Amino acid sequence: MNPQLIIFDFDGTLADTLPVFLDVFDQAADKYGFRRMDRGRHHALRQLDARQMMALHQIPLWKVPAIATFMRSAMGRSVAGIRLFDGMAGVLRALKARGVLLAVVSSNSRDNVVNVLGPELAALFCRFECGASLFGKLPKIRKVLAATGVAREHTLLIGDEIRDARVSAEAGIDFGAVAWGFNNIEALIAERPARVFRQVDELLA
Repeated sequence: MNPQLIIFDFDGTLADTLPVFLDVFDQAADKYGFRRMDRGRHHALRQLDARQMMALHQIPLWKVPAIATFMRSAMGRSVAGIRLFDGMAGVLRALKARGVLLAVVSSNSRDNVVNVLGPELAALFCRFECGASLFGKLPKIRKVLAATGVAREHTLLIGDEIRDARVSAEAGIDFGAVAWGFNNIEALIAERPARVFRQVDELLA
């Protein structure tokens, strides 16, 4: 498959946000009264989808919008500590040079995404649809498809979470699973992705 449009998730896909995310998650837990992340169960947690994570940490759905707003703001204050995964900048430049349209759909804020990318890399993207709710990426994906005019069969969404795989299926586009993000690759393979990327440079294969 040679996609004309690649839609990237941000956290855990383009950028290594996990260390900051874990600290911010615990801050939110203290503020909103749910369970902190159990670092000792990290491997087991990587097999869970978002709804299972919410149930485990006793997060009621009605609190999610406020928690998400708090976490985006807190991550913004720590954005200097967030880096792209090694080799990702070169991959993005090479994809753009091939004529592939690049977009971001993320639950994180646009400011956080652009600040981590920096002006040069941010300019490679034709569309940013950010600030999606926990289960609200589908409208954002549809906006990208409408804005670019690229057909679904020529579009690939690349992400690191089970919810990315499932929203790709809802949108009718192929999903590419990365092995370096939050959900482990076995959990993502169970969602039957079109592509599996075990290393960053495989994004160019």
